[in-house]
Amino acid sequence: MSLYGMMRTGVSGMNAQANRLSTVADNIANSSTTGYKRSSTEFSSLIIPSTGGNYQSGGVNTTVRTAISQQGDLRYTNSGSDLAIKGNGFFVVENANGTPFLTRAGSFVPDGNGNLINAAGFYLMGYSFAAGPPATTANGFGGLERVSIAQQGLIATPSTQGTFKANLPAGADIASGPLPSSNDPNAVATQKSSLVVYDNLGNEVMLDLHYTKTAANTWEVAVYDQSGAAPGAPFPYSSGPLATATLTFDATTGALTSPAGGLNIGVPGGQTFNIALDGMTQLGTGYTELSVVANGNAPSGIESVEIAEDGTVYAYYENGSFLELYRIPLANVQSPDQLTTLPGNVFTLSAESGDLQMGFPGSNGLGSVVSGALENSNVDIAEELTSMIESQRNYTANSKVFQTGADLMDVLVNLKR
Repeated sequence: MSLYGMMRTGVSGMNAQANRLSTVADNIANSSTTGYKRSSTEFSSLIIPSTGGNYQSGGVNTTVRTAISQQGDLRYTNSGSDLAIKGNGFFVVENANGTPFLTRAGSFVPDGNGNLINAAGFYLMGYSFAAGPPATTANGFGGLERVSIAQQGLIATPSTQGTFKANLPAGADIASGPLPSSNDPNAVATQKSSLVVYDNLGNEVMLDLHYTKTAANTWEVAVYDQSGAAPGAPFPYSSGPLATATLTFDATTGALTSPAGGLNIGVPGGQTFNIALDGMTQLGTGYTELSVVANGNAPSGIESVEIAEDGTVYAYYENGSFLELYRIPLANVQSPDQLTTLPGNVFTLSAESGDLQMGFPGSNGLGSVVSGALENSNVDIAEELTSMIESQRNYTANSKVFQTGADLMDVLVNLKR
């Protein structure tokens, strides 16, 4: 073994331990960084073939690996825009230049434009519901856009469905004059109720429902727009009825026998409103409204935004309605630990990581999205301190090898003196 080879091997050992200490330093510094994945230095021997009794010392090679696939503990927060992944997968984010990356760091907050951005300045990407329920691009980032939870404007929902349940008095007199459906000034209804519905712009439309007994176990219902009622009296309205129907009841049970499909009402400026009447009865008591319900709402703004486990971003409005805004996908590769690590806790594909695979949370082995939580780093401080002490001692030992080689070299050089 040459003295030069001995010294070279000592330097190789010191460089290897210096690399290990560098990864330990990074791990300790980022032990509280959301979504950080610990790095480790792996050693492999470098052997130089020896001939005869002459041994040639080699050295040590180092390879830095990052435990990207190892999940960190979840830490729950009070912010619904903080996101964590429970299981496999990565969020897709992009920088200010529009370059896509993968990350597990989900500390997102809205910026001035309402776009969700994390602490490293990367924007969360998702598929919009603007054109209907989205589908993923299986092997690429196509179709993704920045997830924005800015005020989407007011929303008004026209009325389309409702329910009217009431009891009509079985002992009511049969009408002898003009029926309400004729809109005659002398028409008189047996019973009357009013119902609020909404047109396409969210304006309230008051409907008057007139019930009149026309024969035994038979009633007529006529629906009018209350805004057209005559001053001081309901009839005549300025226009004819919006809908009419004949109700028939079973003489034995008092249950409604027809119509079976409810009543379709053309709401002025709105949609066709179907009101179910199957709960109507004719019993020996007074007129009683049991349940009067209509969907639709007046214009209202967003009250809150929530993100479900399947990645769907919902906007909840002040009136109780909700709207699907985006769906957040997850990305994965065959070998996550082979991804290239970049500043900001983001990753990009490499030749060894495998191809990109996109899907929605909960499908194809992907994990679920947890709102109001963050993934801690997977660094174990005790383990890192142990590695640091071990590397320090190994570095010192390798330095002694180099120092011994240097001393022997001095002896060799001084032989001629």
